[in-house]
Amino acid sequence: MSFEYNKLRGRIVEKYGSQTEFAKAMKWSARTLSKKINGKIPWKQTDICTAIQLLGLSEEDIQEYFFTIKVQNI
Repeated sequence: MSFEYNKLRGRIVEKYGSQTEFAKAMKWSARTLSKKINGKIPWKQTDICTAIQLLGLSEEDIQEYFFTIKVQNI
């Protein structure tokens, strides 16, 4: 199962201007963020908690931003 992060990408650009700037705020490399957003490595609970604080989101937003299942085209 994979997750869709388009809404998260939009919020990152809205708040930080670029994924690179958000990665810096998370104290990650741009490559680490890219791998997480592209589903190559999973988000840890602590990562999600930090991200929602930095992005001005609430705990209720976690499902929508981090756990929307990607629809597979068959």
